[in-house]
This record gives sequence, C-alpha cells and structure tokens, in this order.
Amino acid sequence: MHKIVHTSIRPEWQVPSFDVSLWRGRTQPWCIVMPVINEGNRIRSLLQKMSTLEISRIADIIIVDGGSTDDSLDMAFLHQQKVAGLIVKTGPGKLSAQLRCAYAFALENNYDGIITIDGNDKDDPAAIPQFIQALIEGVDFVQASRFIAGGVAENTPIMRDLAIRFIHAPALSISSGFRWTDTTQGFRAYSKRLLLDPAVAPFRDIFREYELLAYLSHRAPRLGYRCQEIATSRKYPAGEVPTKISTFSGNMRVMRTLLQACTGSLNPEEK
Repeated sequence: MHKIVHTSIRPEWQVPSFDVSLWRGRTQPWCIVMPVINEGNRIRSLLQKMSTLEISRIADIIIVDGGSTDDSLDMAFLHQQKVAGLIVKTGPGKLSAQLRCAYAFALENNYDGIITIDGNDKDDPAAIPQFIQALIEGVDFVQASRFIAGGVAENTPIMRDLAIRFIHAPALSISSGFRWTDTTQGFRAYSKRLLLDPAVAPFRDIFREYELLAYLSHRAPRLGYRCQEIATSRKYPAGEVPTKISTFSGNMRVMRTLLQACTGSLNPEEK
C-alpha cells in the first residue's frame, strides 16, 4: 500500500491524507469518483450495475472510502468489477474531505473530467454516458435532477423533497443566477478546468462535511462556467433512508451551509 499525503499532491492544495489501496492506472480520459462509507451491499449492487453497463470502457472507476469497517470493499470483488482505484481517506472530515482526496488524485492523474456518483445505490448509473457527452461538448458542471422532465423521484422522504424544491434549489438558483432544480444530490460532473480554477479553489480545509456541493452549485455559474442539468432516476428503497444526514442537527448544518454558499462566505479570498 502506497500512502500519499497532500504535500505530494500540490503544495498550495489543502487535501486530507489518504492511502492508495488499489491503483491500476489511468486508461480513460474521464473518471468516476464514488464516495462510500459502510455502504454494505449497496456499493456492491451499484458496482455490479456499472459492470453490466460496461462503464469501465468509457471511464475509470475510483472509489474513495471514508473509513468503512463493514468489509464491503473486498479487493477480489473490486478487481472483478474492474474498479481502477481505491483510496482511503485517513485524515479528518466527512464527504467534502473525501471528495477533495479523490479530486486531487484524479487531477494529478490528468483526467479531463470527473463524474461523481454516491456509493449508496440510489442513482441509476445508466445516465453516466450522458454526463460524459456533456463534458465532451464543453459543459463544465453537469448536475443530475430527478425533478426535470424525464427524471424519476421514488420514495424520496417528504421533508427532504419539500426542502429541496422550496428552499435549497431556489436559494442556490437565486444566488448563482442559474436555475437549479436538484441541488443536494451528489450525482454530478465537473470539468478539469473548473476544478483547477484558482477562483474556485476547491482544495481548502473549509470543505470538511457537505459544504463543497452547495458551494460549487453557487460558484460555478457565478464565474460564468457552463452548467446543465440532466434528467436522472433517484430511488430510495422503501422503508429505508440510506443517507448520512438524518438528524435534526444534521439538517440544520445543511441549512447553515446553504446560507454560507449563497452569501459567498465559502468563496476564496480575492488576491
């Protein structure tokens, strides 16, 4: 196992330390980043779907683990599903910290764009080729949406549905100048030039929990980057809510993060 710390990425980037448990090398111009933590059979189901779709023929699959303890990432299984990389965050932080690790790793390996899909098997990976096509056509930020024509929202918890439709998406739409409809989900794609822009600067320690998603939804349109939503299917299993944000305090943190993003508090300091 080869350990990489942020000082070996780029000195100006703030990236949590992480271990590289598997790396088969870059074979495609695009990669898929899958953040996971104790996803059990959900991640295995998603990888099997992606294998059936032969996603590895168009994009390298990189899993970024936040510290799973459920043995769901069996190395033999990952090889069987043609996973290109497994990196394990060893530094502090939650989702945004995981994404900083994976995005830094991907950019240092010269990928032209990154598609992110949650490892909890709520999103349909069949849409991934559409994301890649949008990146090829020059879109810098592609966001999945279950709420536009052709999208599917199944078993979405009612309070989450209302919060997205009437609070989160409208607030980011007004603040960014781009009409978003589905701003809390992580199925999205970014161009290399967006993530490398110093005016975006995603590699900062301020992004530790769930701040990065809301921040990029605000910042990218404000800087004039080309954004687009794609209709996708997002299905929650009946009677179960696989999410890491489920408590009252967790939802309050999401609202606080939304306010920070919309007011520009997460923007980098102007030099």
